[in-house]
Order: sequence, then C-alpha cells, then structure tokens
Amino acid sequence: MYSRRKSKEITIGNIKIGGNNPIAVQSMLNTPAADWESCVNQAKRLEKAGCEIIRTAVPDLNCVNTVYKLKENLKIPVVADIHFDYKIALECAEAGVDKIRINPGNIGSDDKVKAVADKCREKNIPIRIGVNSGSLEKDILKRYGSPTPEALAASAMYHIDLLRRFNFDDIVVSLKSSDVMKSFEAYSILAEKCDYPLHIGITEAGTERMGIIKSSAGLGALLIAGIGDTIRISLTADPEKEIYAGYDLLKALGLRSRGIKFVSCPTCGRTKIDLIKIAAEAEKRLKNCNKDITVAIMGCVVNGPGEAREADIGIAGGDSCGLIFRKGEILRKVPEDKLLEELIYEIENTDFN
Repeated sequence: MYSRRKSKEITIGNIKIGGNNPIAVQSMLNTPAADWESCVNQAKRLEKAGCEIIRTAVPDLNCVNTVYKLKENLKIPVVADIHFDYKIALECAEAGVDKIRINPGNIGSDDKVKAVADKCREKNIPIRIGVNSGSLEKDILKRYGSPTPEALAASAMYHIDLLRRFNFDDIVVSLKSSDVMKSFEAYSILAEKCDYPLHIGITEAGTERMGIIKSSAGLGALLIAGIGDTIRISLTADPEKEIYAGYDLLKALGLRSRGIKFVSCPTCGRTKIDLIKIAAEAEKRLKNCNKDITVAIMGCVVNGPGEAREADIGIAGGDSCGLIFRKGEILRKVPEDKLLEELIYEIENTDFN
C-alpha cells in the first residue's frame, strides 16, 4: 500500500512543499539568462502550462536583474540557480527570490556558505542543496572511489549538517545523476537519513522521448516508494513539455488529478477507424482542459463501453463509425469523421461533478 515519506513542510513563496502538500511540478528556463524579456515571456508560458515553481540560472551579477523582472511578472515562486559565486546568491536574496539553489561542492569555503545561510535566514528564503554526481567534493570521491549512491547521500548529509551548524534549517535537497538506478538508490538512502523535502529528478535525461522514459522510470519508482516532494522531468526540449510530462506522471500514479486522464487501447486487427490519429489529436486539443475526468478512446466494441465503463466519457470504434459513451452507457452512434468533434463537444458541455 502507498505510504508517503513524512517530510518537513517548507514554504517557497506562496506555496508549501513537503508534509501533506501536493507534489509540486517545476521546470527551468532555458532562454539566455541575461535576456530578461525572453525569460519573462517563457516563464509566463510555463506558468500558464501549470508550472508551480520556476528556476532560472543566474550565472553572474548582471543576471540578477532577470530575477527582479521575473518576480514582477509572475505569481509562482522563483528559484535562483547559483554556482561558484556566493555573492550572486546574496544579491538574489535582496531581489526577493523565493528559493536559492546552491551546489555546495562548488560554492566555495564554509564562510561563504555561512554568508548565504545568514542572508537566507534573514529573508526567510529556503535553500535547496543541489548535489550533482559531476561535482562531488574531492574527499568524498576519494572515500567512495566514484559518484556512488552512497557518495551522493554522504555529500548531501555533509552540507545539511553544515547549514544546521549555521543555524539554518529551511532546507530542500536534490541528488542529481543521469543514471536512473544510481539516482533511485541515492534518494532511497537519503530518505532514511533526513526528513527534509526532496526535489527528485534525473539530470541530463536526454531528448523528449528518452528523457521522459528515463524520468518516468526513476521518478516513478521513487514516487511509488513514497519519496519526492517536488519533481522535474528534465528534457532537452521546450520546458513546457516538462510540465505536461510531470503532471502526466503524477496522474498515472494517482498522485495528482489536474486535467484529463486518457485511456486508449493500442489497437489491433479489429480496429476499423483511424484511432491512432483520433487519440493523438484528442490529447493535443484537450491538453489544457482542467476537468478532472477520465477519457477513453477505444478501438472497437470489445474494448469499448465494457472495458472502459469507468471512464467519464469515451468513444468506441466501429466500421467507419463509433459510439459515444458515458460511464459505460451508450449515448449515440457517430460517423468516424465526426467522432472527435462530438467527443470534444460532450467534454466541454457536460458537468461531470
């Protein structure tokens, strides 16, 4: 039986993560960090797509201006991604950023980490410790020989203890690796060692197709085990696709119910309508529909109202025609070329509550 890991509740801007709060879906801007107009425009599109937390790279002090602009134009929390220069983190805190992500392995000496912790405590800004397999500390690499799951978890615990030493406890942690099994094991180890919220993801997962497969395998396994408080499906693609994939994964696991859940059969020799085309077009046209319903798109009467009787609405193909059904009850027979329009009409004009 599913049991979610008990984690500390952390406030990020106007949302809460951890505890009993919904698992949040986030993404990262990929427009040039210094081009604040492009960053704002992309961020607005991501916000509209359902992004709940947005991260932006801040590679130098000049890019802090983008943080100001994002805060002026968005309702969702903004996270600043900082590497190498702790002064950038301090300036982002002054700009009103909602969370700061640092990789302690490359941020500098302990006194620099302390300066960031002190400023974030003053401003009530959480810190995400972002451990990455490509930038582990030399002593940890020497101890474990390579970026093993145990090494990743050890690095995270070291930096958790460091922040605690500086009297800072509003912590989120991520352990990023491009290796699915290594990521699963690292998060599983850390989940037993601390109660901080965990941001889960598979870094450098790849292009849209392979990235979704790898992320679904790794994140799906973690979520089923009750591990994960925020997620990102990292793709070498338009980041809007990360948002849709994130919600699709959570919906598939029954952990979020935002928008339509599709059920469709894989087709077989009985199918006499172009179901693949209809299903693809239905998913495309209804991707922004926020009704919490299940839509079935089935190839024939074998897989139709009977097998999909739990669906709120659906179609079942016939010979150049199809049936529109609701909760297993047939509403009417429709020609193939009208099936999709009739389905969408029913979805848009039916109160499913």
